[in-house]
Amino acid sequence: MARTLIRASHIIAYQKGGHRHLKDGVVVVEDDKILHVGRSYDGPVDQTIDAQGKVVTPGLINTHAHLSESPLDKSFVEDRGPRQFYLSGLFEFLTARDGAITEAARRACIAYSMPELLRTGTTTIMEIGWHGDVVAEHAERVGLRAYIGQGYRSGRWLTANGRTVEYEWLPDDGLSGFNDAVSFIERVDGRANGRIKGFLTPMQVDTCSEALLKRSADASREMKVPLALHVSQSVPEFHEMTRRNGCTPIEWLEKIGFLSERCILGHCIIPGESSWANYQADDIGILADTGANVAHAVWVFARRGIAMESFARYQERGVNMTIATDTCPQSMIEAMRWTSVVSKIVDRRTQVATAADVFNAATLNGAKALGREDLGRIAPGAKADLLIWGGETMFMTPLRDPIRNIVFSATAEDLDTSIIDGRVVMQGGVVPGYDPIELGREVQKGAEAMWQGMKSRDWAGRDIEQLSPSSFEAFQE
Repeated sequence: MARTLIRASHIIAYQKGGHRHLKDGVVVVEDDKILHVGRSYDGPVDQTIDAQGKVVTPGLINTHAHLSESPLDKSFVEDRGPRQFYLSGLFEFLTARDGAITEAARRACIAYSMPELLRTGTTTIMEIGWHGDVVAEHAERVGLRAYIGQGYRSGRWLTANGRTVEYEWLPDDGLSGFNDAVSFIERVDGRANGRIKGFLTPMQVDTCSEALLKRSADASREMKVPLALHVSQSVPEFHEMTRRNGCTPIEWLEKIGFLSERCILGHCIIPGESSWANYQADDIGILADTGANVAHAVWVFARRGIAMESFARYQERGVNMTIATDTCPQSMIEAMRWTSVVSKIVDRRTQVATAADVFNAATLNGAKALGREDLGRIAPGAKADLLIWGGETMFMTPLRDPIRNIVFSATAEDLDTSIIDGRVVMQGGVVPGYDPIELGREVQKGAEAMWQGMKSRDWAGRDIEQLSPSSFEAFQE
């Protein structure tokens, strides 16, 4: 087994149950695991990585992503949010987008996502979609650690008039999709030295029946895999679920026995006690008491003027808060930063949602949600998933507290090296075999085809400029 010593000026090491700042220390990696962390190491090594003047941190765990479509949100969904649907873009914008995305565009987005994720700190991704085999192929090729879920549901939402949300239900209640998701897990789980794993992901609380969710929870327990679900992500969803069940979406999930420490719930941004719902409830308490985890993707909501009330409030109640990108940019650097800043604004307090809090959420809390004590930390026996950051770069200087610098100041250019399973997968911003310019051209082609096709998919037959007018009118000769 190859043994590598990394000598760094700053290491965010794990000790006594939490991260610690080790100055002028070493990390020794043997094969795919961390062998030693400390101030020095006298044993034999096969190679040495000189990270003097640099910062070594654990890799970041991104708990909610849609790789086959998120890059196509650019130049489309920003600055737009229908007031009829309480600013949510789910029922008009996503419907028009998803129906117009070609298969080629989805494949291009998945390939494009690989270097985007690696260059912005993600070493473990949780992907939710319908192109699991393509994601697994790229993740194995590039070296990414990937949990992949094939989505399924009992039906889908739509709007026929831009005023109300309707639902179309599948005759089999989503059973065929569920069976496909189970088969996918059995097919890919454990590939690439265990880096590729599966999980179950019924799509949205309002598009899944009680029977399908109970079946999913039972299968998750039996198969010992994570269980993900979008819930409390919009006001129309909240109203629909209270109309159906006479209780909040989260109360209902508790009632039917869905919630557990295996659950990673996407968003949970509209609990009953939020000002958006104004419905007397203790949803945040239910999340804490059941051990359910929250995948918080701040930017997908903040860009429309919607904020979680608040990250710090959930955290103080004891909810295991994790961090995700969900939409573009698929940058965990930005996700940590906006999580902290938006929570401070909502709470009108500066000493909440600190750099340490959001970094913990992106590492230790993500690992806890996955049931992985060998991820999200630099400790003997943990997987060698490491990031090496420049410490003498424009945005990282001056450097006293590495985590504050990373959360509040760093850019993708400050991340020099990504190591996953003991293998260097990105160095100097370069991901071998992935040309960002060529990948961007393919995504551009896919976006143009999608924009062209939206008119036939939108309920009102609107083209891209009607759905999402450009910031400025075209120049006229």
